[in-house]
Amino acid sequence: MPQVLKIGITKNSNQKIQEATTIKVLANQGVVGDRHFKEFNDPFSQITLIEAENIDFYNIKFGLNIPYIDFRRNIVTKGIQLNSLIGKKIKVGNVLLEGVDLCRPCRHLKEKLNQDNIIKEFLRKGGLRCQILSSSSINVGDEINLLD
Repeated sequence: MPQVLKIGITKNSNQKIQEATTIKVLANQGVVGDRHFKEFNDPFSQITLIEAENIDFYNIKFGLNIPYIDFRRNIVTKGIQLNSLIGKKIKVGNVLLEGVDLCRPCRHLKEKLNQDNIIKEFLRKGGLRCQILSSSSINVGDEINLLD
């Protein structure tokens, strides 16, 4: 069953991501306490997900042990392929999300992880940007279900 493996947020941009066991999310605003949270938020900035399997593959391929949370996404998933979810609704615990775009790795992530090949390696594996359609909490261990 697909699930939430890890959760991370940071209050300020360019700061280390802090691991959390639960987050509160507000529809069309984002993750409470996260750097991208704001009223009437752009759907592309509300919440991000990334597959643990892609991080595992990268770590194994390059003999590294970069923690999941250091990839700077809000939710690390296990057991679901995210690339096919653009335009689709998923339920994460009690929260309804809609996939809006793929997350592309950036120079900032390259610098934070000190990995020159990160942009190339995560070009189509960098995760999913989602719009938050309902307010509730997301917890580590919550199930992820595809709705359409």
